[in-house]
Amino acid sequence: MGGLAVVIGVRGFGINCARRLGRARRLLIGDFDAAVLKAKASELAADGYDVDSSLIDVSDPASVEAFADRASGLGNLDCLLNTAGLTPRMADAERILDVNMLGTIRVMDAFLPLVGNGSVGIFIASNAAYYTPVPTEVERAFAVAPASELIAIAKRVEGWETGMGAYWLAKRCNQLRVQALAPAWGMRGGRILSVSPGIIATPGIAFERNAGSPVDDAIAAQPIRRLGLSEEIATCVEWLASRDAAYVTGTDLLIDGGMVAALRWGNLATGNPLDAG
Repeated sequence: MGGLAVVIGVRGFGINCARRLGRARRLLIGDFDAAVLKAKASELAADGYDVDSSLIDVSDPASVEAFADRASGLGNLDCLLNTAGLTPRMADAERILDVNMLGTIRVMDAFLPLVGNGSVGIFIASNAAYYTPVPTEVERAFAVAPASELIAIAKRVEGWETGMGAYWLAKRCNQLRVQALAPAWGMRGGRILSVSPGIIATPGIAFERNAGSPVDDAIAAQPIRRLGLSEEIATCVEWLASRDAAYVTGTDLLIDGGMVAALRWGNLATGNPLDAG
């Protein structure tokens, strides 16, 4: 058995990633929903995984610290995947910023002391981060400013108060924070990356469709005109966590069926993605 694989958020593609990352590793899974967490842990254990589980609410600093402490007692950190987050219509803008932006930073900060030689951290961002440019001074702050300042900084950007606006800013912050932390992880022998999925078949996308988001129109305008599969994200995450990707750090992997390409050059180019919020 190898080191420890940690997966935060086990709905959507989190569980598929856990199955891949948990091969030949001890596995710790976390989620804020106790019933979901218990069911997924039982499912993995029944399939032969060496799995532990622990509740985590990324909006609660004490919960994140307690989860990291639990991880530290289970073995050397081999890989960490954070998928926790809210979609644009699940909450108001401030809540989305707290969970998707500050929650991600809380996980990054709590796990940095656990990083050792060969550790890999992967943080789920979104292709929404590519929709519209963020002002240069805001990007700089998103990358390096204290977390306590970031919501006020995000509020300087036009459109932040919409669900999609907050989501877009939070996910861009995720990408930039990964870039800025690459040297610190590298000094400890680790790598850190973000992954930006597009429209993937998950409960979150089902929620967005039911809430009125133009999911089907967006899919129809993509170069690859279908939903992405959870397993396709898991395949890429597994590669990033492997030795085959040992020279890859401080960057983002965009996996979106060509939606960003269409936004810039194709059928979606004349639309304003922030209007969806």
